[in-house]
Parts: sequence; C-alpha cells; structure tokens
Amino acid sequence: MEQGLGFSHFLAQIDGVGISVLVLLISLSVASWYLIITKSISNFIAKRRATAFLKHFWSVESLNAVRKSFDNSPPNNAFAELAKLGIEAAADSKMHDSQKLAAAGGTSEFLTRALRNGIDQEAARVENGLTLIASAGSAAPYIGLFGTVWGIYHALIQIGLSGQGTLDKVAGPVGEALIMTALGLAVAIPAVLAYNAFVRRNRIWLARLDAFAHDLFVLITVGDDNSNDSKVPLQQTSPISHTIAPATTYSNLKERA
Repeated sequence: MEQGLGFSHFLAQIDGVGISVLVLLISLSVASWYLIITKSISNFIAKRRATAFLKHFWSVESLNAVRKSFDNSPPNNAFAELAKLGIEAAADSKMHDSQKLAAAGGTSEFLTRALRNGIDQEAARVENGLTLIASAGSAAPYIGLFGTVWGIYHALIQIGLSGQGTLDKVAGPVGEALIMTALGLAVAIPAVLAYNAFVRRNRIWLARLDAFAHDLFVLITVGDDNSNDSKVPLQQTSPISHTIAPATTYSNLKERA
C-alpha cells in the first residue's frame, strides 16, 4: 500500500489530461511568483526614489530650480515625471496663440489635462501584471478541482474493472487525485494575498500622486516666490484639486508638506 502512495507514483499514473492540468498550474504559479517578486522590488525602489525626489522638490526655492535639476538627472519616478510634465505643459501653454489657448479652455484646463494624463499613465503602469495575478488567484482552485475530478474518475474506473472496492484500493488513487486540489490552492492563496496587497498599495500611491498634482497645479498657476509673475489668486478650480485659498504660495505649500 505504501508503494502505491506518494507524489512520484501520482506522476507515473496520470494521463495526458492530468499532465496538462499540472503544467498549467505550474505555469500559473511561476508567472504569478515572478510578477509578485518583480513588482515588489519595483514598488520598493519607486517608493524610495519618490521619497528622495519629494524631499528635494520641497527644499528648492522655485520651479525653475526643479526644471534645471531635470537637465542633470532625468526623472526616475512617477512624481518626478509628473513634475516635469506639468512644468513643460506650463511652458508650452505660454508659447501657444492666446486665441487657440482660450478655445482649448485656457492655461488651467491645458495644465489640468496634462497632469491628468500623467496620472492615468502611471495608473496603467502600476496595474500592469495584476490581471494575471488575479486570474491565477481565481482560476487555480477550479483548475485543481478539475484535475481532482478527472483523477477520481479514472480511479473509479480502475476500481470497477478490478472489482475490488476496499479501502486500501480506494485510498491511494483518491489521495493522489486530491493532490491536484492542494496544488490549485498552493497557487491561488499567494496570488490572492499578493493581489490584495498590490491593489491597496496602488490606491495609496495614486492618491499621493493626485495630491502632488494638486499642489503642482497651484504652484504653476498661482506662481512661486522667486518667479517674475505676481502672486495672483487661483481663479479656477482644477478638476484635479479642491478649492484652494487665494493666498496659497510656494512657501505655504513647502511648509504644509
């Protein structure tokens, strides 16, 4: 009886359908673990770079200094890319014809669309790979269950052909078939936990990015302390932001951060 049990005996007894199910489960496991590890490392690096950039961003005196810093070090995180995108969009709006810009909704609308586009691009980037992890977490148990049912079906056929339905004849084949269920759960549980963790991280990350876009919008439209523009009250509320007090300046935002 002991020789009839075990994973090696299970591999020796399964047919083509069972092998296909096993290969599919292993493939889902490898793919999901690859994404879990790579995305975890990528998120850790992105968080560390973003923290360093925000510390530098709120320590400089003007947006001109931020723009000049991009000449020496290109953006390496979502916050830096959004800052560069906003600053370049503001510079481009000054070069447009006033009538065309007014038809497009003005500088505020032009800047709002640029910042929203940057946030949407980052949202698409951080969600890359989550579909496969979610698919592995939801489909793996059912794939394993299918392998179990198929294994039990063949076990019952063998029992019927042999004419012996004793416990020692049933325990081995049925136990081996249940290995498929265990493999399905082994693939699904880490994938589900990782998916929930990544979704929560992305939600917090995009909320921080949206708040930074709100501050960046105010800095560009109101003006900073070291620019030649006067500190004009914010006339129009951006769809990105909530209502801002008219006296908001670059120094106020630095203190708030």
